[in-house]
Amino acid sequence: MQCSYFDAGLCRSCSLMGEPYDLQLAEKQRYCASLVDAHWLPARASAERDFRSKAKFAIGGTTDAPTLGILDREYRGVDLEECGVHTPGIRAAVPELRRLITAAGLTPYNVAAREGELKNILVTENPDGELMVRFVLRSDALLPALRDALPGLDLPVRVASANLLPAHVALLEGEEEILLTEAGTLPMRIGGLTLHLGVRSFFQTNLEIAAALYAQAAEWAGGLPIRSAWDLYCGVGGFALALARPGVEVLGVETSVDAVASAARSAADARLESVAFESGDATAFAVRAGGHPDLVVVNPPRRGLDAELCDWLERSGVPNVIYSSCNPTTLARDLARMPALRPVEGRVFDMFPQTTHAEVMVRLER
Repeated sequence: MQCSYFDAGLCRSCSLMGEPYDLQLAEKQRYCASLVDAHWLPARASAERDFRSKAKFAIGGTTDAPTLGILDREYRGVDLEECGVHTPGIRAAVPELRRLITAAGLTPYNVAAREGELKNILVTENPDGELMVRFVLRSDALLPALRDALPGLDLPVRVASANLLPAHVALLEGEEEILLTEAGTLPMRIGGLTLHLGVRSFFQTNLEIAAALYAQAAEWAGGLPIRSAWDLYCGVGGFALALARPGVEVLGVETSVDAVASAARSAADARLESVAFESGDATAFAVRAGGHPDLVVVNPPRRGLDAELCDWLERSGVPNVIYSSCNPTTLARDLARMPALRPVEGRVFDMFPQTTHAEVMVRLER
């Protein structure tokens, strides 16, 4: 894949842009295999372009000529309307979003001057072409104007919200969210399931690879003699729902109350009575549980597992663990802390082609 923005030096987010894809994939496989001694299945390739279903647009320029993309080193807006890794639906949304910014008088936030209102626009597209659009504002001063302009947006918007980020900080979003539509979740059809994505819920941005991750976990679990499973850091419940089968009780644990509510809704929609969800800290839940299931799935953030959770997994006696990681380095660190759990199989899932990032999943046995 080639990118005119990369070639012109305007955007370097995709650091491997232009390199042959088969070489990118082979290097990710080699790197992960160098960190974890296991039988490695063939890496799961992704589409090279049009795979990213979530866009994070920093807003620059002016109200009459806004840019949607990134900010350069001088904090000037660089427009990335034709970014090739975004889905076609997201690319098609950019001109309409630009028109709305002008129509509503949303002043782009000027980082250098610390003035203006609109900081970011976050857009997610589901497999049905519906959109979730979140406007990150410095305050609620222009919220009435945004509300008035939103009905004129000629896009298939199912969910829209305003997120308030008043502080001058390098963050993508703030803590306060104001829903602007009747619907509060975006349905995501993934691998035969419909997950419900809330405005602040984490979800994988490459839907094809997300489906492959869930399918691999279900395949591995299907070959194990299990009657109970935990999905720790479960998010909106993708792994937990994928593990569901007759005779197996599944419990998902996640800190986000909204994500747990979405996961429970998905389980109810699918009539999966043996799948339940609980809001709480994964480590605290495991430590106080007083026992262990037959299988634990962990899908932590980039920082990896808490040392306390590693220690619990090591001494708990749980016979099977599936570890899904977006950071092979912290995965290897955590596995070194759990020597009683032996890596048996591993697989690389290329969540982010054109970059060095690797998603990897490993099956462990005691």
